Amino acid sequence: MLNLPANPKQHLIIFTRYPEPGKTKTRLIPVLGTVGAANLQREMTEYTIFQVQELQKAINISVEVRFAGGDSQLMQNWLGLDLIYQSQGEGDLGSRMARSLFDAFQSGVEQVIIIGTDCPGVNAQILATAFEKLHTFDLVLGPAIDGGYYLIGLRQPIPELFINIEWGTAEVFQKTVDIAQKLNLPYVNLSPLADVDRPEDLPIWEQALAREMEK
Repeated sequence: MLNLPANPKQHLIIFTRYPEPGKTKTRLIPVLGTVGAANLQREMTEYTIFQVQELQKAINISVEVRFAGGDSQLMQNWLGLDLIYQSQGEGDLGSRMARSLFDAFQSGVEQVIIIGTDCPGVNAQILATAFEKLHTFDLVLGPAIDGGYYLIGLRQPIPELFINIEWGTAEVFQKTVDIAQKLNLPYVNLSPLADVDRPEDLPIWEQALAREMEK
């Protein structure tokens, strides 16, 4: 059982990986090297956390980081003591997401959103919009331009959305929508955004940083 604060009914889960060289952002290693790819993972996670902290100034949410690689101590040393850390555990991405949702709803929250750290377009405004939409819809999805999704939000655990999906392929978003339609789930899509996974995606990250500098 996670000891989340008793108050917030809205919960955000950030999926990330400890930035160990050679184990993260592997598709970018050919251009960035192992250390460069790990540094990008580190920076993108910190950027996401910053956006989430901006959101917390506006609405009352609890936040948890589900990590792969490393351990809780390494995560705390990296991102500080203010966050709840939990290992993603075993299984494919779907079973890890389904488990994190189940745990969160068990703890008594009413709306849960999961995001990764690959999409620099995910800012406080988009997250606020996603939580707002969860008042009306059972499922909120943020479609990624590569065919996956950068955000999923639910009002209850729906394990069917996470099984029999080939994660990391261009069909993930469409397959999820198909399942939602079969289940007659009222759902809404957010604006499509781009992930940073491949060498050709790096300008997206550079543009996001430039926008932040201008603020």
